[in-house]
Amino acid sequence: MMPQKLHLLFALFCISFCSSQIVINEIDADNPGSDQLEFVELKSSSPNFNLDGYVLVFFNETNSSSYFTIDLDGYTTDINGIAHFGNSSVNPAPMGVFYNGAIQNGPDVVALYQADATDFPFDAATSTGTLATTTNLIDALAYTNSTSQPVNLMSILGITLCTRESTSTSVQRKNDGTYEAKPPTPGVNNDGSGVVINYVTISTPATSYIEGESFVITFTTDTPVQDQQLVFNYTLVNGNFMVNDYGTVNLTVSIPVGATTAQRTVPIFDDPTDEGDEEMLIKVQSLPFGYASANNDVIIRVYDNDYVVQTYGTPLNPSYGVVTPTTPAGYYDSLEGLSGTTLKQALQDIIADPNVVHAHNYGDIEYILKEADKNPLNSNQVWQMYVETPKPIIDYQTGSSNIGVWNREHIFPQSRGGFSGGTSSTADGINVWLPTNANDIAAGHGDAHHIRAEDGAENSTRSNRDYGVDYNGPSGSQGSWHGDVARALFYMAVRYNGLNLVNGDPADNIVGQMGDLATLLTWNTQDAADDFEMNRNNYIYTWQLNRNPFIDYPQLADYIFGSNFGQPWSFALSNSNFENNQVKVYPNPTTDYLIFSGIKGQVNVEIANLSGQVVVTHQYETESRLEIDLPSGIYLVTVFNQDSQIHKKIVVK
Repeated sequence: MMPQKLHLLFALFCISFCSSQIVINEIDADNPGSDQLEFVELKSSSPNFNLDGYVLVFFNETNSSSYFTIDLDGYTTDINGIAHFGNSSVNPAPMGVFYNGAIQNGPDVVALYQADATDFPFDAATSTGTLATTTNLIDALAYTNSTSQPVNLMSILGITLCTRESTSTSVQRKNDGTYEAKPPTPGVNNDGSGVVINYVTISTPATSYIEGESFVITFTTDTPVQDQQLVFNYTLVNGNFMVNDYGTVNLTVSIPVGATTAQRTVPIFDDPTDEGDEEMLIKVQSLPFGYASANNDVIIRVYDNDYVVQTYGTPLNPSYGVVTPTTPAGYYDSLEGLSGTTLKQALQDIIADPNVVHAHNYGDIEYILKEADKNPLNSNQVWQMYVETPKPIIDYQTGSSNIGVWNREHIFPQSRGGFSGGTSSTADGINVWLPTNANDIAAGHGDAHHIRAEDGAENSTRSNRDYGVDYNGPSGSQGSWHGDVARALFYMAVRYNGLNLVNGDPADNIVGQMGDLATLLTWNTQDAADDFEMNRNNYIYTWQLNRNPFIDYPQLADYIFGSNFGQPWSFALSNSNFENNQVKVYPNPTTDYLIFSGIKGQVNVEIANLSGQVVVTHQYETESRLEIDLPSGIYLVTVFNQDSQIHKKIVVK
């Protein structure tokens, strides 16, 4: 028979356990469009329950590993015992906001642990998470939007049932502990009970403004204020967007009894400094009992109007000879007269010199690209290679979602190069580096000469695919990146031992091989090296102390990989004596004519479309005007004589 004191202790334990019980109450992982209404909801058996020491972990059925976590420290359930976390568009406003598309549609599992987010690390570079475990597990919910179930995760976590939802329903917990699918009910009890809350909604005329503009914030309650006026504060600061970035604003809101709205005007300060684009965060502070935010944490993009425009063109509207190479004197002198494998080795000795070249890490690449890949028309943007469009620098991917953001694209894929995770993802700056050599394959993980800024979703679409025979860019691509890709791969195949370029479409599991070499050689000719490439070559040199020689001398590719293999390389036959800035082809863009000048003696001209078809031939001496009648688009102009040739890209409007 249990002693009376033990009975009492056991009863107190039960009361304590029951009062602190918390469960996963609802999840909406699949909704229409681009998943802007995802949320997950918790329910405590008592109101105002402190969530410190808990973490929500989302597991992928494919590998039984975590892919996303929500640290619950600092949060408390509301008067109804509810706490929900979701996208910024979820109404009422989530306690914590995460990016659109963060939750996978399933079949997957979300689990609640008495632990910390650091106990479930996720490596974005390799998409590697933490295996599911029952250690410190509080609750778990299996869900799906199809007939498939997350059987592996259910087995690991001891889950017996999986509920199916659709784009119009969410998975909701019933009072008896079972789950059902019905229209979503974020932020309230699933059965409609509890305290009725008057929600405050934030609205603005637009979601983005330019420095110097003003806009009005409107705060609106669902129902008229009763008993006494509603008074609360809000803030606008966020990261680099500080108090000195906006003018005088009343940060206290008062809504009188019987009213539903109040407004505040925010003037954005127009300073003369190029600080880059920033984001203001409209955040309501503590609200009195009976009120809650319907859409807190509203982000307003503030575009800086002090951006820099360069004198050279974008890859879609290229220029040539404007950017001067910063090649050190004598850098390539050792190549003169060499051929075949000897030429390739001499080139490797330059760009992989262990006494000179610096190896930086993958974390540094973010900051290198933010400078090297800037849009020439706006210094607050990067140029996305495959999709041929700019993107604000501020939209760099920081979470696991790649939608609407840009990220780092390895032209020679990590897994195929054998350097996945080869360097740290924590940036340490230009002054921290490691020595390297031709056998240091891990350095390829953070080699900026083959890593470009790219649209996140298109980066995933390209994946590990070979160029030409498999991947040719998104629909409508004008091929402004073809030569860039070719020259980056030529560099990698010389810089690192074990990396090779082959014809065809080699299997992805053959480490060290990339294709298609024949396509790359054609692209190198069709899409000539322009000022955008030369600028990034110059900038990367300041970090790595090596250059991409195939940007400085594109014809080298033919002598190492192509039809001139085995022939002696001579600078007299290269572009050095037949310079891009010596031959003038203008105007560019043009409509109906071109002028050629800059070479004495007879010179031949061929104009080809992006398919390689020669559509115009011409000869001139010293200077000539050529009337053209060509469809709008990008064309490659080849100017050549008996000794050498150069390529220029023109745009016909």
